[in-house]
Amino acid sequence: MTQTIGELLETAADRALPVVRGIDDGQLAGPTPCAEYDVRALLNHLFLVVVNFQALAAREDVDFTQEPDFVAGGDWRARFGDETARLVEAWSVPGVEEGTTGQMGLPARTVGLMVLGDLTVHAWDLARATGTDFVPERSVLDEVGPGLAAMAPQAREMKVFGDPFPVPESATAFERLLAVTGRDPGWTRGGTTGVTGTAGATGS
Repeated sequence: MTQTIGELLETAADRALPVVRGIDDGQLAGPTPCAEYDVRALLNHLFLVVVNFQALAAREDVDFTQEPDFVAGGDWRARFGDETARLVEAWSVPGVEEGTTGQMGLPARTVGLMVLGDLTVHAWDLARATGTDFVPERSVLDEVGPGLAAMAPQAREMKVFGDPFPVPESATAFERLLAVTGRDPGWTRGGTTGVTGTAGATGS
């Protein structure tokens, strides 16, 4: 049985939250697999994604051109937990996957899978950037993998994905997903350069 976006996001959030909560303030200026973003900038980007996709679930307008500094002041780790809980709640409303949403009028479930992809891939980015482990749940990977692969050609035209990173035949499903977005699955701090495009896993 196909899981709902709300169920999938709850599963993905359970894996992402320990990564974010484990980030030390001294790591905020460090590099990430997204070459144009340090840890702080990527956190702010992910915050914006989580907040804006709550609005998209409610069929409200969003603006991705402005990225406030969510990390400035207060307990941003607790706030990230609160915002992801609101994201799960927003995408668990009955009927939320019906119809379309967003400026491009995409099917609502497709939009929900986009934020699922961002939450999953950026959790990996942050984990690699801060020296922690991250592996998505299989149910999430099974939904996100085909979705990102399908949108990859258009994403590259929009300069959201970098060129696909070459991986061996022995690569895992998650390594292949990361490679599709332009990421080097073997990226480490101070090692390879990683993504050749922007931080957005799905154009958000």
